[in-house]
Amino acid sequence: MLPLMQMASDGQEYSLREAIEQLSHHFHLSDQERQEMLPSGRQATFDNRVGWAKTHLKKAGLLQTTRRGYFQITPRGQTVLDSKTDKIDGKLLEQFPEYIAFRTLNRDQVSPNVVDSASQEKTPEENLELIVQGLTQDLASELLENIKVCSPSFFETLVVDVLVKMGYGGTRKDASKIVGRSGDGGIDGTINEDRLGLDIIYVQAKRWENPVGRPEAQKFAGALQGFRAKKGIFITASSFTAEARDFVSRIESKIILIDGQALAQYMIEFGVGVSTKEIYEIKKIDLDYFTE
Repeated sequence: MLPLMQMASDGQEYSLREAIEQLSHHFHLSDQERQEMLPSGRQATFDNRVGWAKTHLKKAGLLQTTRRGYFQITPRGQTVLDSKTDKIDGKLLEQFPEYIAFRTLNRDQVSPNVVDSASQEKTPEENLELIVQGLTQDLASELLENIKVCSPSFFETLVVDVLVKMGYGGTRKDASKIVGRSGDGGIDGTINEDRLGLDIIYVQAKRWENPVGRPEAQKFAGALQGFRAKKGIFITASSFTAEARDFVSRIESKIILIDGQALAQYMIEFGVGVSTKEIYEIKKIDLDYFTE
């Protein structure tokens, strides 16, 4: 991680590919070492390690995403370098709350490259599930980073794609005719609850950086009343404050709040903006076969 930070110390933007090339020269890697692959055979071991180094530094706030595929050192990162440290590792990064949150996450969200004594006591199946959960969480974070730098119009298209994949709105062509219009009275659009159009759901989609507070939730609820509507979905790329969530839980109208984290999880679950990288089959013995 320290050589990666030193490379970024000039304040310029770098892509992961540029970082891999420069660090391979820094470590004087041979062609054979560069070509060494992970057990899956899908990615070079060194490329994978540089990618994880970047991830940990970003989670600690030492690097930041500037645009799609590019990163840059942050003022915090420059401060760490100015301290003349001779090593950057997990212990050093744990001084930053964001990194601690990343490492701990929730009990069911464990970073896939963290192996501790507790994991050694679990069954192989349990460890595999923890690894998959960790990879999914990292993918969700990457999706959210891309969502936050996309254009508002693309965000509206993304929202349509997710809702249609979830079974709302009938076909995508039907949904796109009504969702994403610049709405009137606090409504961005409407979408059918089912293919037959038995009920209408009103939609608000905001690609915001700041958390959505109670005033915006109240405005949306008021707009629903203006249309005599009972159901609404408020989607944001950021998050909702506790006050906003408390408000929608106490009103008559049914409003579902989908924040950036939930949106990213739905994208993964329903295959929007993601593709399958690898499929592993876990097999067990077929006892019926051995029944004579």
